[in-house]
Amino acid sequence: MTVHLEVSEGVGTLRLDRPPMNALDIATQDRLKELAEEATRRDDVRAVVIYGGERVFAAGADIKEMQAMDHAAMVLRARGLQDAFTAVARIPKPVVAAVTGYALGGGCELALCADYRIAADNAKLGQPEILLGLIPGAGGTQRLPRLVGPSKAKDLIFTGRMVKADEALAIGLVDRVVPADEVYAEAQGWAAKLAQGPAIALRAAKEAVDTGIETDLETGLAVERNWFAGLFATEDRERGMRSFVEEGPGKAKFL
Repeated sequence: MTVHLEVSEGVGTLRLDRPPMNALDIATQDRLKELAEEATRRDDVRAVVIYGGERVFAAGADIKEMQAMDHAAMVLRARGLQDAFTAVARIPKPVVAAVTGYALGGGCELALCADYRIAADNAKLGQPEILLGLIPGAGGTQRLPRLVGPSKAKDLIFTGRMVKADEALAIGLVDRVVPADEVYAEAQGWAAKLAQGPAIALRAAKEAVDTGIETDLETGLAVERNWFAGLFATEDRERGMRSFVEEGPGKAKFL
């Protein structure tokens, strides 16, 4: 298998495992979708880390496989490609990408599906599809501008250039840069902390933010209002407020 789901203490790691560069061929895309949906269903997975290993996150699609495809073949495949990445983006739990080495093309698009991105100081990210006479096809033209703004996204997409970790941090493409040998531990720590939080409230927060940025303010506020009121029916809300009153802020323990 080219992708594995490893679960420990509430954290599920989606580990890419297709040496040497974790090229995202069709089989890997389909496996990624399958395991993202499994992580969504499993109650023992409360947060997710996406990781490609110590040397590389994912260097993009399998170009040799794509070269053999004609227009008709890609018409049939393009939706499956996007669906695999959307399955990751729609995991209703906190998701962090631990980015080492190259995250190019589909690799960068996979990192964009996370809620938070921690990059190694040697990481290089980019959308080089234009250099192949193509555009990003796994969400890059949509998720990248929503994250870094249209001008910066167009710069990366139009030129196909790679950005190093420091520039990625400066433009908001990643959220934290750490030494390469600390990336996975940092991502695990971020996920583990949130895995101890109130699962339904975290799901609500993620859905409210993700839905809100896709719609107008009034609709977004309605989504927030409905989730906010609905959380008053949960045990986590009772536990959190009781702990605050009796013990002070930040001491509640959630199941």
